Amino acid sequence: MTYKPSRRAVALEYGNRAAPVMTAKGQGEVAELIIEEAKKQGIQIAEDPQLVALLGQLELNEEIPESLYVAVSVILSWVYWLKGMEPGDEQGIVKDEV
Repeated sequence: MTYKPSRRAVALEYGNRAAPVMTAKGQGEVAELIIEEAKKQGIQIAEDPQLVALLGQLELNEEIPESLYVAVSVILSWVYWLKGMEPGDEQGIVKDEV
């Protein structure tokens, strides 16, 4: 018999505060529900078990620590690229064209 760890998931929100905030976390069935809801909402899903383990240590509604800014910014950059967005688009910032 092979050991298969239960799936873990976290959800982050970015754009309303200075740093991304943990909005949901869980494992097993709860993780599956988080992933299912994200898919229904059209939210991009990235898989990084090590980052999920670190983020899973946070409390709900807690901003991510500075030590995880780079790792999370890589994920956010990927999401922006997939959506054709640029930094600031999530806040409705108007940029001047040069």
